[in-house]
Amino acid sequence: MIFQYSLQRELNYTAGAVFMVMITVILTTMMIRILGFAAAGHADPRDILVLIGLTVVSYLAIILIITLFVSVLFVLTRWHKDSEMIIWFSSGLSSTDFILPVLRFSTPFIASIAFCALVAWPWANQHINLLKQRFTQRDDVAMITSGQFRESASNQRVFFVESISPNASHVHNVFVSGTENSKVNIVISKNGQIELTPNGDRYIILENGCRYDGEPDKPSYRVMEFERYGVKIENASHRSVGNAPTKSLSTNALLQDMTPIHQGEIVWRFGLPMLAINLVLLAIPLAHQNPRHGRTGNLVIAVLVYLSYSNLLSLSQAWVAQEKLSLTIGVWLLHAVVAWIIFIFYIRRTCLRGIFATLIHLIRSSKRAARS
Repeated sequence: MIFQYSLQRELNYTAGAVFMVMITVILTTMMIRILGFAAAGHADPRDILVLIGLTVVSYLAIILIITLFVSVLFVLTRWHKDSEMIIWFSSGLSSTDFILPVLRFSTPFIASIAFCALVAWPWANQHINLLKQRFTQRDDVAMITSGQFRESASNQRVFFVESISPNASHVHNVFVSGTENSKVNIVISKNGQIELTPNGDRYIILENGCRYDGEPDKPSYRVMEFERYGVKIENASHRSVGNAPTKSLSTNALLQDMTPIHQGEIVWRFGLPMLAINLVLLAIPLAHQNPRHGRTGNLVIAVLVYLSYSNLLSLSQAWVAQEKLSLTIGVWLLHAVVAWIIFIFYIRRTCLRGIFATLIHLIRSSKRAARS
């Protein structure tokens, strides 16, 4: 009871501290990045706090994995460093006796990681995508703001409207300049109106105007007069949510449509909880060290282990998406190999050490018997 209480208490304190540090780092990084997007005109300044919160939610599974791994490694490394582990080993405990208390501590974390990977991750990405689409849509409609020159999202047209009716359905004195195939076209109209086609595209329908087409630095220009002319200002796909990226799709949607790309995303989402379990089990033998040595070596090894494991998981995701691996092999192969390596670590720390100690004791006893 004393052993489990002491371990649980230190793991809770350490996990809280590590989680706060990780959240602070992620919040600072995301704030700088999203403020840069807003300053560059790629995000709405009014959505900054929402985007930061959604981004943190999307990274929450990774934050919890690192928190869990580092917490277990820190506590057990300190116990080895301060010779506390010698006391527990002297009382009859072994490395395998730490598995159950550590897993009991890790269960809420692993459940949260699974929830974040399967539910919160796509939900946050979907809402981030919706905010981006809403900003793009709002920016395209804002191109026809009265009295201002506005550039289209594709950087191919410049709009100017002198005045807009109160209900925003009619415009007056319109100027549109565009570039297509190295040719410049300019459209001038006295009146126009905004129309929405059945497929969802938004147009400015110009009336009683002229269009000038030509190439720069060449005197030959073509002039056309028209009574009615349509200019697209917003594509229906900008408001469509059906073409959402794979990371924004729910897990149920991925399971129902098993395309190679969706299978790769499944490998990533289901792999995060298994990655967390293996890292927790690996932290127990990895924390073993000589009390006379520093803690830097174990921490460096831990960072390399995490980066290698996560990169291999991303590689498995890519191979499944490219149909180089089947879904079943992609989901289980990497984690099974890592579990086998962890099992070898435990064998090395427990059974082999006991066997070697017994053999040395027998050799020494036989030598003493031979001398006597």
